[in-house]
Amino acid sequence: MTIKLPDFQGGLRAYEPRTDPLAVTPGAPFTSRTVFSAAHVVADPYADVTPDSPAAVDWDATLAFRRHLWSHGLGVAEAMDTAQRGMGLDWAGAAELIRRSAAEAKAVGGRVACGVGTDQLASGTLAEVRAAYEEQLAVVEEAGAQAILMASRALAKAASGPEDYLEIYGHLLRQAAEPVILHWLGPMFDPALEGYWGSSDLDAATGIFLEVIAAHPDKVDGIKVSLLDARREIDLRRRLPQGVRCYTGDDFNYPELIAGDDQGFSHALLGIFDPLGPLAAEAVRVLDTGDVTGFRELLDPTVALSRHLFQAPTRFYKTGVVFLAWLAGHQSHFTMVGGLQSARSLPHFARAYELADGLGLFPDPKLAEERMKTLLAMYGVAQ
Repeated sequence: MTIKLPDFQGGLRAYEPRTDPLAVTPGAPFTSRTVFSAAHVVADPYADVTPDSPAAVDWDATLAFRRHLWSHGLGVAEAMDTAQRGMGLDWAGAAELIRRSAAEAKAVGGRVACGVGTDQLASGTLAEVRAAYEEQLAVVEEAGAQAILMASRALAKAASGPEDYLEIYGHLLRQAAEPVILHWLGPMFDPALEGYWGSSDLDAATGIFLEVIAAHPDKVDGIKVSLLDARREIDLRRRLPQGVRCYTGDDFNYPELIAGDDQGFSHALLGIFDPLGPLAAEAVRVLDTGDVTGFRELLDPTVALSRHLFQAPTRFYKTGVVFLAWLAGHQSHFTMVGGLQSARSLPHFARAYELADGLGLFPDPKLAEERMKTLLAMYGVAQ
């Protein structure tokens, strides 16, 4: 049996789906790496909303997906970019997500770290930015979750130079109850973050980032770097103070960064581990045994899918993540908050399906095929 898929030249090609999923099962907790999956939210498809409306979230399906990730030993990075923070999910929705996810983590024994930002502000003074960060930090800490200090669009607007970043982050780290994860999200994920840390020169920005950490090493559990530059991440992690982890956010080069070298390795906090969850967990358990080759054999073939989903404009990778969750049966529909399901083309979806199917990511390949055919029919592709 074959399925007709559109190509990138305006034609159709035949693809033969696989009939068996990859055999992976939940296993023991990881011992060699700390691994978070940044998780997506499931929209409520019956809500009468527009792209400008506050997000309508299907809380049951959203929490069920987090239980799926926890069951494989993964931590959940909550209310992050993958959850459409600032691209459909506003602060009110994110706060509710944080409270619900943290409570669910406590109930099932899962690990959760939550994003702290300033998205209740479009712009503001430095004092207003600091207050917005403080408000969100309080919500996360009250929920009993670890905090991830995310890059702020409002701070990028308000800051006049590196000294403003040093002041704001220093203030937040001094008052944080527990060590936090610092998140450096590059402009390929959010163009509004160009020049973060006070400079568009990445070497200069790295210097300020390291200065923030060096001043408060006891309050920094680790850093998450999302610059899609493996060499820069390796250089940065080698310069971190003892005990501060590097969590790779590089969805292009994660296998080599997690595997590491003779001078260290990266942990992981990745959006691609949303669709790759069970396979990624299996690979890390292989790595726990010291089998780097086996780890790479499992994870290297996934890079083509990740690079496809995260291709420019990179910020629309969330569309592919939710699309694959629908095909995999984790949700009953392909609808996104903010109407973001329209952000990628049919040929893009077709290639994502083909790559994910080839990896065996779909627990029920027949269901995935039927749903892919449904989408194709909506676009007028007859089988």
